[in-house]
Amino acid sequence: AQYFNASWGGDAGIEAQRPWEFNSPRDYNGHGTHTASTAGGNFGVEVTGPAAVFGTISGIAPRARIASYKALWSTEDGSTASGFTGDFVAAIDQAVADGVDVINYSISGSRTAFMDPAEIAFLFAAEAGVFVAASAGNSGPDASTVAHPSPWITTVAASTHDRYYEACVTLGNNGDTYYGASVNTTGAGPADLVYAADVCLAGADPEEAKLCYPGTLDPDLVNGKIVLCDRGTIARVSKSYAVYIADGIGTILANVSPSSLNGDLHSVPTVHVDDVDGAAIRNYIVTEETPIAQIFPSYTASSVPAPLIAAFSSRGPLQAGTGDILKPDVSAPGVDILAAVAPPGNGGKDFDLYSGTSMSSPHVAGLAALLKDLHPDWSPMMVKSALMTTGFDLLSGADPFAQGAGHVAPNSAADPGLVYDNGWMDWLGFLCGTGELQASYCPYIKIDPSDLNLASIAVGALPGIQTVERTVTNVGDNHETYTFFYSLPGVDVVANPDSISVDPGQTESYELTFTVNGAALNTYTTGFVTWTGDEGHIVRSPVAVRPVQLAVPAEVAGAGTDGSLSFDVTFGYTGDYTAASHGLTPATTTDGNVLDDPGDSFSPFGPGTTLHFVTIPADSLHARFSLFDDYTDGVDDLDLYVFYPSGVYAGDSGSGTSAEQVDVASPPAGDYYVFVHGWGTDGPDANYTLFSWAVPAATGSSNMTISGAPTSATQGSTATLTVNWLGLDDSPRYLGAISHSDAGGLLDMTLIGVDTD
Repeated sequence: AQYFNASWGGDAGIEAQRPWEFNSPRDYNGHGTHTASTAGGNFGVEVTGPAAVFGTISGIAPRARIASYKALWSTEDGSTASGFTGDFVAAIDQAVADGVDVINYSISGSRTAFMDPAEIAFLFAAEAGVFVAASAGNSGPDASTVAHPSPWITTVAASTHDRYYEACVTLGNNGDTYYGASVNTTGAGPADLVYAADVCLAGADPEEAKLCYPGTLDPDLVNGKIVLCDRGTIARVSKSYAVYIADGIGTILANVSPSSLNGDLHSVPTVHVDDVDGAAIRNYIVTEETPIAQIFPSYTASSVPAPLIAAFSSRGPLQAGTGDILKPDVSAPGVDILAAVAPPGNGGKDFDLYSGTSMSSPHVAGLAALLKDLHPDWSPMMVKSALMTTGFDLLSGADPFAQGAGHVAPNSAADPGLVYDNGWMDWLGFLCGTGELQASYCPYIKIDPSDLNLASIAVGALPGIQTVERTVTNVGDNHETYTFFYSLPGVDVVANPDSISVDPGQTESYELTFTVNGAALNTYTTGFVTWTGDEGHIVRSPVAVRPVQLAVPAEVAGAGTDGSLSFDVTFGYTGDYTAASHGLTPATTTDGNVLDDPGDSFSPFGPGTTLHFVTIPADSLHARFSLFDDYTDGVDDLDLYVFYPSGVYAGDSGSGTSAEQVDVASPPAGDYYVFVHGWGTDGPDANYTLFSWAVPAATGSSNMTISGAPTSATQGSTATLTVNWLGLDDSPRYLGAISHSDAGGLLDMTLIGVDTD
């Protein structure tokens, strides 16, 4: 067990900034203990404390040896923990140096970059033979929220399981009964029922009272009553604690939007209801003169369908790259997971129920340990492939952007038949193909990201027709012949060959040609391709393709005050075509300072935020707001949040560094609210420079020209466009665009970034 705090300023920095923490590997918050015991906890451990009703529990790989690397440092209430990328990378590198076989990383990460520092640390870990499981993120059910985009990582979504406990609450005056998640051993009431917003302590923030922040409820109004608390912002168990210290006897925790239901261990009897039932109970409180409720003890629900994808589980499509990688990879249990915790941050408990993709990732890490023990000759990517191709569909639907390849099936993964392997040169070729890696050797190893030999297939822009390649290895004991099958609405798939025969240990390659046949344009269609063996193996790969009228890079980058670059345009139609230049536009820069947010939880105008108003003029084609690591005064982790002039949320960026970017296409004119959030500063505050651009909708730029553009398109053909720029000044960064149009108007655009540093 080791700990990492250099980015905080070492032991002295932790003592100054988080004095309640332990300057040692000892866990304060409980998150690390929970994930470690899930992945490799001992077999048949007797649960103690409030969770004793569950009996005994076991880790996934109970004979595994655990190495713990503490790089997250907790808030005082134990509700969350945070850290710096520098410490994360140091911990990853140390784990690899120590010779671990598997890394579990239950920390979110970049949504937008394959070359984020932590992702690159995992690249080298995978090259060293280490399997990496990482959390997909807890920002669902919104699309394009999945983190950890890199193909050398196994990114894990969260699902429910069928060990579900629930309780009911009955409204005394009308007899209506509502059911929700609960692990109460006792009930509460009948007693008066109040809404938290109505029992706010004098001087407290009413919005915080509604959410049942501890210390915001008036004991004179809560004593002996059951309190309805809205879900959100703070830990669920903190809400029941707020009721407890205000002398309440029970809590109804109500979702305010569709989300998961969680059976936590609470300070008072608590039932967690959905948003529809929550609204009905609030209405009852408002309309009934003397509202009364009773919470009953929980019981095991015998007919709860599972597994379902958790509402909080982050979804694809990826923001990183051009849509040619499918994430998440697999799903595993991540709702109400019982495991060991650290008493300091968990009210003295040794065991507790946690939910999140932080909980699903260690399930897969433990399975990887078992598979590596069973098959010591398998590479990390072979293990990943086995888990993916043997997965099964969740009851909530076979959506690859939610479940990945499906829910893990350990025993099937032990004997998958065929696996898809890939390694160091493949990953470098992939990075060259995405454009993130620009090196002298890229022209020789560059591959189309869709051709990376993964157990999933994605084509972010399918211009009518495209062929991808894959290679499989037989890890079974017998010669086996496989036949091809596919299901992909609106797209025809032809395999060449459509039957493959493979000896044990041997490899075979095949091609798949995707042809649009009725699928809607600019919308993903998803499905599966399957190879079925005559020895009983079924090897299934998830597929996601997006038919388009033309395929162009979303962005290309160049450097220098004078220069040029080229990129390809592939046409999915026949007809008129026009390419036009917009910009280049120098950045508008604004210097700022932001305080560290000790709670690491963004809210507009909240702690650790600095607001900038950025004016985007009328007739702008594209707006961008950015922070850069080399434009802060230290090793800081700053985040960026952007709201339209109307105040409506426009986007955010929250990587593990200060390299953040929010783009707004076809932006309405006005003053945008741009918040810089001090998620983690290496001192009490951080200085930074905010960059913004407004690319004009007007065409015919004076500093950027295009050559090689055809005046008409032919389906299936490719043209190479060359962009030239001249006479830029020493403004550090420029942004422009090339628009692509047909006779009906704009089809797509390619952003042009030029760095003149």
